[in-house]
This record gives sequence, structure tokens and C-alpha cells, in this order.
Amino acid sequence: MRIAYLGPAGTFTEDALMAQSSLGAHDAMRTATVRDAILAVQEGRAERAFVPFENSIEGSVRQTLDTLSLDAPDVSILGEYDHPVSIALIAREPVDPSEISTVISHPQPLAQCARFIQRVLPGAETQTAESTAEAVRTVRDSPATTAALGTRSAAALYDCVVLRDAVEDEPGNVTRFVWIGLTGALGEAGADDEEPGWKTTVVFSELGDDHPGALVAALLEFSSRGVNLTRIESRPRRNELGRYTFSIDLDGAITNRDVAAAIEGLRSQAESVRLLGSYPISRERPETAE
Repeated sequence: MRIAYLGPAGTFTEDALMAQSSLGAHDAMRTATVRDAILAVQEGRAERAFVPFENSIEGSVRQTLDTLSLDAPDVSILGEYDHPVSIALIAREPVDPSEISTVISHPQPLAQCARFIQRVLPGAETQTAESTAEAVRTVRDSPATTAALGTRSAAALYDCVVLRDAVEDEPGNVTRFVWIGLTGALGEAGADDEEPGWKTTVVFSELGDDHPGALVAALLEFSSRGVNLTRIESRPRRNELGRYTFSIDLDGAITNRDVAAAIEGLRSQAESVRLLGSYPISRERPETAE
């Protein structure tokens, strides 16, 4: 099986992928961006993608949500995996953190370490990279006063040194990754009406003419049936100011009668409703990373 995920070697995504005890033989397809990984499945160049979806500090990974919602109509979320994330400050050689002038990383780790940067590296400029591993590769070929936020595995791969471990702003930092495949490959087919431990993800938009209570009315389709929402957020539709797509996670499988009825009710409230996936929750709840 070919699995697409954010590369190059040494990313947090690769660490999470390799940590899964059930992972069998596979052909790794490292991509330049999360979007590219998802589109590899959409376009038939990979059977699965493994991508970050949500972080306990910074929230949803926007590139993942936007690509699933807007650019990949034929794929679904098939499963999830929660992975503890410990971010390291990395340089090409030993240097006192007070001498660091530039910090490079993917936008998510930069946000997850914002207070650390302000407190310990107050004079450092921040720069973004497509991945944490790419940031470490850049640091290898940069002045000694340039540092990256990334994984210990990337530091070892690219002959760099770890200046400080666990620099994320909050302990217990966890990223929720999701498995992506073509719609119908897995997911909904495995659950029965009362199956415990399942999650369903839905995106919807266009709640009719703007009026007070439009979003409340849409969400009542779930609360009135006793369906619990565990996440809700809005994202711009990108085609007009003031127009939004809403993304929700809810407890239960699509084959549950109440869940199915709630989503059908939502279709009467919203012009566009798309089921992103119905899948088992992560069976491996991570311990806090030290």
C-alpha cells in the first residue's frame, strides 16, 4: 500500500506513522505539503494519506480541513490516531539560545511554541517552512545562529544538535492525525446502529438568508436527537467575505439512527452538507510526552 504524508524524512507525521503498532509493510510517498498528500489519494497516486487534523494547543490544522472540505470531494476520513508531540529546539552546532537570531518551522509548531519563543528567544525572527524536517534541513546549511523547531529524529537525520527538548508551551501536547482514503474504502461499513466508540465528521455551509438563530437551528438537529457534538468551528469559504463553512465532529457512527436523522435534518437547514467520514475513535490514547 502506498501511503502519502508530509515529508521529507523526520517530520512529526512520520514519527506518528511509525509509532503505530498495526502499521504493516507500505510504500512511503513523502509530499511537499499536507494538501499534496490528500490530493495524492484524490488523484489515485496513493491508496492512503496520513495527515495532521487537530492539535491540543493550536486547534485544527487549517490546510487539512480546507483541502478535505474544498479540494478533495472523493476522499473520506477512515480513522484517527492520537500522538504525543514533543518539540525540540535544534541547531547545526551547540549554541546558547540567547544567540539565536532566526527560528524556522512549520506554522503549527511555531504557534505551539509562541510563548517559549517570546520568553527565551525574544529577539529571534520567525520564518515558516513547509515541514519541520525541511526547517531542520535548512538549519543544517545556515549560520549557527539559526535554529529550527522539530523532532529529535530530524536532528539525528540531518546531523544537527538538540539545544533544548520539550519547548512547546503546554505539557501534554497531542496531535490528532487522520487516515484518508477514497470514500467507501472503509469507515461507515464497519459500524452497526449501536456501535460504541465511533466519530463522524461533517462540513456544511449556506444556512439560507442571514437571520438570527440560523446556526442554532442547524445545531438543534443534533441536540434535539441527543447527538453530542465534540468539535465545531467555522472557516471562510474563500469566495466571498462573510461566507463560512462549518466543520463538526460528533459522537456516533453514520449508521446510528439518531446520527443519520440529525444529518438528514441538517440538509433541510443548509444548502451544502458533506460527510467527511465516519470512523472508529483512536484506540491508543497517548500518555503525556515527557
